[in-house]
Amino acid sequence: MKKKISLIGVPMDLGQARRGVDMGPSAIRYAGVIERLRRLNHEVEDRGDIEIGRPPNFDIKNEQNLKDLEEVVKSNQRLADAVSDASDRGDFPLVLGGDHSIAIGTLAGIANKYENLGVIWYDAHGDLNTGETSPSGNIHGMPLAVSLGIGHTSLTEIGGYAPKIKPENIAIVGARSLDEGEKELIREKGIKVFTMHEIDRLGMTTVMEEAISHVSRNTDGLHLSFDLDALDPQDAPGVGTPVVGGTTYREAHLAMEILAERNIVTSAEFVEVNPILDNKNQTAEAAVALIGSLFGEKLL
Repeated sequence: MKKKISLIGVPMDLGQARRGVDMGPSAIRYAGVIERLRRLNHEVEDRGDIEIGRPPNFDIKNEQNLKDLEEVVKSNQRLADAVSDASDRGDFPLVLGGDHSIAIGTLAGIANKYENLGVIWYDAHGDLNTGETSPSGNIHGMPLAVSLGIGHTSLTEIGGYAPKIKPENIAIVGARSLDEGEKELIREKGIKVFTMHEIDRLGMTTVMEEAISHVSRNTDGLHLSFDLDALDPQDAPGVGTPVVGGTTYREAHLAMEILAERNIVTSAEFVEVNPILDNKNQTAEAAVALIGSLFGEKLL
């Protein structure tokens, strides 16, 4: 079905320690995302980039072990406002990162438009840390916890309400690197996780069908948060936290094609493309191809 898409870039690099991911939105645009979507007969409005403030020093932790907290909060509030506005206009918000801390703002802007928003978190990581459990203090490892209402109040209260989502409405797909605090939270909250073990054992088709079934119970919308580090580094070298043994390029396409067939995704973000670490824009091009599959592109 033809969609009206609001494309929002978020050149955020403050949620992690490796510079360059702020150029992710530009790299994805350069790889032809707008042209790809328009060829699929979607209407696309590029709404530009969210303004990201620059702290005087990078990677400064506060007393709660949270790096660059103030600027991350301000930027995510701006993003929440932009996503909320796009949704109010009846558009499909498609957000391009930037590091994964931007999911805090995306979910803050979209979750209150639904009674119960489902979330598929396609990622090598759980992103369920807090300042207390994070080994690094990097906020890009915290957005899912924050959206559950767990963490520093300046983060959890972005958008003026908390929590944004419920643990029973989440499915993490592709996980293969979880910190101890995240494992404890997953067990405590009963969060559904499909690790690479399940993908290897069951196959991507079964995993996605089970994930969709899980997040579709009692929900009225579905957000896709896609971190390019879910792919194996051979297929997506330009990410800040690569982990070997990820999903293949073809498996990721299949996951997007299954979602497209169901036509249930109501908002999405693609994050962590870092051109400095990439090989001839390979990761941005992979992101664009996957976006094409999510929006209905087929071989025949």
